[in-house]
Amino acid sequence: MPVVVARSKRYKETAKTAVAQAVPIDKAVEVVKGFKPTKFDQSVELIFSLGIDPKQADQMIRGSLSLPHGIGKSKRVVAFCPEHLVTAALNAGAIKAGGQELVAQIEKENFTDFDVAVATPDMMRFVGRLGKVLGPKGLMPSPKAGTVTPDVAGAVREYAAGKVEFRNDSGGNIHSVVGKVSFDSPKLVDNINAMITQIRKMKPATSKGAYFKKIVLKATMTPAVQLEIHH
Repeated sequence: MPVVVARSKRYKETAKTAVAQAVPIDKAVEVVKGFKPTKFDQSVELIFSLGIDPKQADQMIRGSLSLPHGIGKSKRVVAFCPEHLVTAALNAGAIKAGGQELVAQIEKENFTDFDVAVATPDMMRFVGRLGKVLGPKGLMPSPKAGTVTPDVAGAVREYAAGKVEFRNDSGGNIHSVVGKVSFDSPKLVDNINAMITQIRKMKPATSKGAYFKKIVLKATMTPAVQLEIHH
């Protein structure tokens, strides 16, 4: 049986003003911002459908990026670091910072009420014990994502300010927040261009055919608008 997704009256009304063809970035932003508003400030999301084989380790796309204008919200960050870096991490915006005692707390209390975890390289031998807790939630620090670094205070500052992490899913798609509907259009365009440039730079040498199969822009409660792709 096919799954039937119930759409709200507001969504159906909004869909009437959607565009069927692919449009330039500035036009797509205009369309998304022009949809019927909601009572909350919706996140704006960019969705890439990539020509990669997610089963191949050398074709995985994972990284992080500080967008030119942020994403309109701060993130809760914890830092795994030696004792002498704890104060700097907390001053940079971490909600918790510590070494083996923080690892033990997360193990004991199953504490995962945060958005990003960063760690110094020397702490990863302890943090590795948390794989079963943090891994399924996408919270495990990773060198590829820039969350394992000697500069733990710098990483905390960037992620607390809204630095975005991204990784492809099992279908070869990447979903990334690029701002809020309330952002001025030029700021959204800048952020979108920055994210597209970053993903383009990361094209695996072994991927075949078109890399950008499709890119769409949407807000939390709106239809998607397809972007024109310039290869």
